[in-house]
Amino acid sequence: MVDGPSMLVASDLCHTYLPDRGQGQALSHVDLVLARGEFLALCGPSGSGKSTLLLALGGMLTPTSGRVQFDGRDLYALSDGERRGIRRMRVGFAFQSMHLIPYLSAQANVALGDPRAGAEARAEERLDGLGLATRLDHLPEQLSSGERQRVALARAMASDPDVLLADEPTGNLDPESAELVYQQLTAYHRSGGTLLLVTHDAKLAQAAPKVQRIEAGRLLSGGAADPQPSSVKSS
Repeated sequence: MVDGPSMLVASDLCHTYLPDRGQGQALSHVDLVLARGEFLALCGPSGSGKSTLLLALGGMLTPTSGRVQFDGRDLYALSDGERRGIRRMRVGFAFQSMHLIPYLSAQANVALGDPRAGAEARAEERLDGLGLATRLDHLPEQLSSGERQRVALARAMASDPDVLLADEPTGNLDPESAELVYQQLTAYHRSGGTLLLVTHDAKLAQAAPKVQRIEAGRLLSGGAADPQPSSVKSS
């Protein structure tokens, strides 16, 4: 583990969908400490709570109980505006479902994640690094699923966030595209970024100094990457 102050801390975190009916416990008493500059891969079967945990850590899903601290601040004790500010400038989130703006080009989608001056130029650089230099002006509907996934990752990294949360960032990619994503993520970590990703990609998980498993909403003390590589769908 990286020595230094904690960036993200989850304490006794629980989340239950439809709690009034006693159904769907997605997280059960999760404790997690992610140090500044740490790289953690989270593995587990489908439906185990991986994506729910990322949403709660990223300030996008209020847990049923427990606490999330971001850089020493109680994330869900903050106002909605303060939490939005943290998500805007300090947390990058690469959604598995991508959530690109359909009427904006790839470059404009990425620049949207960067409120600083010069966002368009940095968006072009990010996309170029992910093999999308010829797709800058394309709308999401003109891109393959794998290309859209890489645009979503570029947008998550656009503001050079303190923390990057990535949900299956290589899940729809061919080996060549997955390698580009791998290079971008490891470069982000080497530059001092704090990285937590959900993955079934054995190579990506093995690059992480720390791997943990989650099963049935419970975070286990340790573990290894799932043995199967990520499925290849499209580039």
